[in-house]
Amino acid sequence: MSVVKFKPKKVGVLFSGGPAPAANAVISAAASSFRRSGSEMLGFLHGYSGLQEFDATSRPLVAGQDYHPFTDQDLQGLRTERGIFIGTSRANPGKKIRGPKDLDDAERTAPLRRVYDGLVSLGVEALVSIGGDDTLKTANFLYEFQKRLPEGTPRVRVVHVPKTIDNDYRGIDFTFGFFTAVDVMAQELLNLRADAKATRGYFVVETMGRKAGWLAYGVAVAGEAHMVVGVEDVADALAVQEDVKDEATGKVTQENRLNLDALAERIVDLIVAREERGKHYGTIVLAEGLAELLPESFLRGVARDEHGHVSLGKIDIGKLIAKIAGERYEARTGKSKKLTGVQLGYESRCSAPHAFDVMLGCQLGVGAYRAIAEEALDGHMVSTAGQLDLRYVPFAELVNPETLKTEVRFIERGSDFHRLARDLETRLPQK
Repeated sequence: MSVVKFKPKKVGVLFSGGPAPAANAVISAAASSFRRSGSEMLGFLHGYSGLQEFDATSRPLVAGQDYHPFTDQDLQGLRTERGIFIGTSRANPGKKIRGPKDLDDAERTAPLRRVYDGLVSLGVEALVSIGGDDTLKTANFLYEFQKRLPEGTPRVRVVHVPKTIDNDYRGIDFTFGFFTAVDVMAQELLNLRADAKATRGYFVVETMGRKAGWLAYGVAVAGEAHMVVGVEDVADALAVQEDVKDEATGKVTQENRLNLDALAERIVDLIVAREERGKHYGTIVLAEGLAELLPESFLRGVARDEHGHVSLGKIDIGKLIAKIAGERYEARTGKSKKLTGVQLGYESRCSAPHAFDVMLGCQLGVGAYRAIAEEALDGHMVSTAGQLDLRYVPFAELVNPETLKTEVRFIERGSDFHRLARDLETRLPQK
């Protein structure tokens, strides 16, 4: 029988960043677990939007506008609902914090102070944060900020649940929503494959996956693509070294960038090799994160979000690569070939979650309750391993202590998963 070590009167939950299937499974499981134990559950609406604007006098938090107290009726059938019951946003109260020293700077931590004060004003004693690596970074900022408060000051325990359809989180095997997103996009890829076969053309499909290639590889395998390229593949012939200047510091470093010429030639090799086998169609999957590895000339002037990330949707790397490869094919063969660039991703983020993602989401939601109430933890991420066995990972194991940044989990080149795609895609002649 479980033993409750800490029973908070009020618990907050918020969701930040892009949507993911099974978000409501996490939210409902956490809310129902705390409510059954006698705690009141508040859902903060649209991430940190209201909290970071809190002011006790001029901008108090308002029920229905900034937060929603959960009721039994809210939880009926919520587990499998599409979307996010409490909404989301990319509001970032830690955007001015670049390193440990900044946590001692009152000006840079002012938004975090407002978040903390807002939580305390409502009597919240624990916060369940749900979001991606940037949201984990913010959760750690809030945790570290409170460690610097005077002794005797109220504390809000912080527990984080990892979320990303990109599946690039350290500390957990698979993130909720990943398999649903893979399936939705794979089904669309199969439709495009049939279209390509009927029209003797090619589709160059860009899938979500900002930093790692998990989603692109999953979609390629399940959707029977003929080639897949993720950010992990920008090496050897597909890489070129480029001097990159940091605008803030003026420091120049050499970085690996995508060799567009080499990628275009590889796609032409694929088309020619398939034509020699009597196959005049195909699908190619690219991870959207390749756009961040484009030569600097392509990235100048591109808008960035609050976390400093390039707005990848503005680049449309699928169309860019399709155009270049089409021109290279015509130059090499003297024939034209229809290559069409397509972006996939947004349609998967709020799709109906599959059973596995619902189960995983529920376990993570219950895990958030158990971390706080049964384990009395603070500054931990909820994780699973094996057959959804719960484990709790300290923020310190996930965050770089010098930069306070989270580290991405890439597909390991040469690993069995990496080789799986290589074994299933079209084999090209060795040069």
